[in-house]
Amino acid sequence: MSQNLHNKYPAISDLARKAKRRIPHFAWEYLDSGTGLEDCVPRNRAAFSNVILTPQFMQGVFEPDISTSLFGVDYAMPFGVAPVGLTGLMWPGAEKILAKAAAKHRIPYGLSTVATEAPETIGPLTNGMGWFQLYPPRLPELRQDLLKRAKESGFTTLMVTADVPTGSCRERQTRAGVTVPPKTGLRTIFHAAMRPHWTLETLRYGQPAFRGLEKYIDGKDMQNMTAYMGKALGGSLDWDYLKAVREEWDGPILLKGILDVEQAKQAAAMGLDGVIVSNHGGRQCDGVPASLDVLPEIKAAVGDEIKVLFDSGVRTGLDVIRAIALGADFVLLGRPFMYGVAALGEAGGNHAIEILRNDLKNNMTQLGCQRLDQLAGRLTKASR
Repeated sequence: MSQNLHNKYPAISDLARKAKRRIPHFAWEYLDSGTGLEDCVPRNRAAFSNVILTPQFMQGVFEPDISTSLFGVDYAMPFGVAPVGLTGLMWPGAEKILAKAAAKHRIPYGLSTVATEAPETIGPLTNGMGWFQLYPPRLPELRQDLLKRAKESGFTTLMVTADVPTGSCRERQTRAGVTVPPKTGLRTIFHAAMRPHWTLETLRYGQPAFRGLEKYIDGKDMQNMTAYMGKALGGSLDWDYLKAVREEWDGPILLKGILDVEQAKQAAAMGLDGVIVSNHGGRQCDGVPASLDVLPEIKAAVGDEIKVLFDSGVRTGLDVIRAIALGADFVLLGRPFMYGVAALGEAGGNHAIEILRNDLKNNMTQLGCQRLDQLAGRLTKASR
């Protein structure tokens, strides 16, 4: 981490403030908003504040070991980049920047079905660190082709998204004029003109497009592609569907978006490799619990039978510690990495990772933990 960047942007919150000033209003609202009254977004954050840890000092001199292994792959850190859709709207080439940064630091990079780069472009950049997120296609032949493309592009782990059965009512995005595809009108032109760096980069790179899906429609018109996505993706996921996916994908499979204990147990029973406890960052249903609040119960129910990953509301290295202490085997973050890229462009991925890594290691030292498996022992009784 360059000292200059560290001094100017020492925390993910600093990157978020910079990103808001650097990208157009409609792009910021797409990235930062929740749904409904947006009670769930702060609920996710408040849950972290309620997790209290008691340090054990006098451990002597040590360097915390934050490496971990998942599905036979060694990762340098216990967190990775969660998939984000329409990524290029926040910053052109964001997927490439983050995939390269993840490969450099040996952490997973998750590519969404509805990202703005194709698996064939991003997979080779991940150096074996690539995970692919599947929004379940309704047509088996489309699903099979997407899985084949992801596998041949080098993606090792599949995340099947359960928590988007249909599009949500993101009212804040509607008020900001966010549309998919983005429409060029006086308001969007005005907001883009106020952010000349983003506008020039977008003109140089090209308008955001769902490049991973261009193969399946005639032409590359975003309006046609969005209509196609509405008909082809989502609304079809059930346990029989997952059985078919299990037969078609020979690597690890994670079921993303689980908040219910019984569903976690059923995922384990049918042979999936893990679940991701997530409420989609508060972007789908405003009335669901904070993901962190249900994490311990889900972990207790499945034990070590399958891996339990965590996502939603994570902003700091200390948040990663709290999730691991409550039972998470691994943690995913979406918005923090997008804040980094939107704020700093090419430097944003590396800087966001380094912020989180340094905060994680510092707080492990503060707590007197040399290893990740010691974190649960630092929980206060009230947090257990």
